[in-house]
Amino acid sequence: MPPRPKITKHNTPDSMAAQDLGKLEWERSKISPQDVNLLKKLGLSKKKDALLFPSEESYPSPPMEYRVSFVDHLIRGLSAPIHDFLRGLLFVYGLQLHHLTPNSILHISIFITLCECFLGVQPNWALWKRIFLVHRNGSPNIAYNIGGVVICVRPDVEYFDVKFPDSVQGWRRRWLYVREECRDSSEYNIAPFDGSAKIIRRRSWDAEASEEEKTVTEALTSRIHELQNTHGKELSGIQITAYFLRIRVQPLQARKNPLWMYAGEEDVDRMSADLSVKDLEKLVRKISSLNKRDTVPSTCRVVPFSGTNALPQNHQTASPLPPLPEGGEVDERAIVADDTQPFINLGAQFIGYRNTVEGLKESLLAADKRADDFAAKLKASEEAREKAKKDASCIEGKMSQDFVLEKPEDNHLLDALSLLEIHADLVRRNIFNAQKAFSRLFPYFFPKKKEPDTFAALAESFVPQEDLGLALRQENLKIGVEGTIALVAESQQNVDWIKVGEATKMKQDKWPILIRAAKPHSKKILAFLGYKPTASSSSAKTEVK
Repeated sequence: MPPRPKITKHNTPDSMAAQDLGKLEWERSKISPQDVNLLKKLGLSKKKDALLFPSEESYPSPPMEYRVSFVDHLIRGLSAPIHDFLRGLLFVYGLQLHHLTPNSILHISIFITLCECFLGVQPNWALWKRIFLVHRNGSPNIAYNIGGVVICVRPDVEYFDVKFPDSVQGWRRRWLYVREECRDSSEYNIAPFDGSAKIIRRRSWDAEASEEEKTVTEALTSRIHELQNTHGKELSGIQITAYFLRIRVQPLQARKNPLWMYAGEEDVDRMSADLSVKDLEKLVRKISSLNKRDTVPSTCRVVPFSGTNALPQNHQTASPLPPLPEGGEVDERAIVADDTQPFINLGAQFIGYRNTVEGLKESLLAADKRADDFAAKLKASEEAREKAKKDASCIEGKMSQDFVLEKPEDNHLLDALSLLEIHADLVRRNIFNAQKAFSRLFPYFFPKKKEPDTFAALAESFVPQEDLGLALRQENLKIGVEGTIALVAESQQNVDWIKVGEATKMKQDKWPILIRAAKPHSKKILAFLGYKPTASSSSAKTEVK
């Protein structure tokens, strides 16, 4: 079991279930009918083709305009197109969505809901750094790819008790395809799936809030402390989770309005109608450590900001972030997923790395120029390929067209060509059959030679001066004589083999008589020797050389 990070009352990271051990790579998706029904209830599949479920593939291959996600990510607040804050986190940490565990996704959903509903601000990067850190999920001997990164609360920070489950069993096998909706700005889109992308620890994983950022966010941290500890109005992670599930708005989705403008049942960002009390409580227990005996909160003890509980006047919803000290770095590989100008601007606003943005813009311009040059060469190559294809089709058409003669019956050249074609085809078939026959005979006549590659050489080997079949016939005769002598010996008959060997002369009329006398017994001898008896007479004399 991989080592667990330090566990506090508000920080219980995902752990591998027993059945997940050793299954660290992609495998065939296994989504149950219960999962499908849950996604329907949550409104995540109400739009046509919003979700696609894999069939037999064991490695994700999303169709055009689709991205890879997980059932356990979707039920924890994820939906496409994704929220710009989540997009920024993936950018800063150099991650893909499948690198994050379900509990990490829930951490981000709770944080965004906290900021928009109870602090009245946009999700704040400086505040995030004060609360959370990122570490690798694995061990020295095993490196996880799916769910290989865990977001957890810093050990020295007091945060909401989220009550994560100890284990999210089998979540890695419940992957599917989510349709990416086109947005005006590409920074809202999910980065293209790359299942082979390795997790590289970056300096941003250890980023901490600077003194200036701590000063800017001091009022927010004080408000969080007040929300946690006001007697009778304590806010908990379970209350925040139940709230965003109850109002049917996905915190991690790019929305038209922030949650402090939530307009109730008519809100444009709602995914579905209200869940029943039973379904809501079942879902909360599914993504938390609450059991059937624990009470699921029906309301928050602190009234969240919304359309009916507006923000106070002059309330600032976004705090400007000072730039990081010189030396802050952005790994350029982290922006391969989306190299558009709006996304670089988002990165500058989000992480404050303004010292390197100009360099990134220059690199982007150079990359655009190289892309334009490559596109021009590709276009020229495509035009040449199309021209070659058209020329080839014209030649093929000329070769395949039928020539029409005015009076074909009177054309002697056409008759000659027809006869030539018929005889040529006959010759080809005969040569082919002859080659097959010679190939089958070759090993018997030339057991120690390699068969020639060409038909001419193969046929030439069968036309020598001497009789090729003589040696083969003599060898077969030798085997027959030796087999016959062996059978006679086995029958324990007294035969003077010396006299037999000297019987070199025999009258011509006596030979057929002896052959006919031996024929009733020859079938048994031939069967023993492995030959099938034939109806032809065995009147040939011994062949000598």
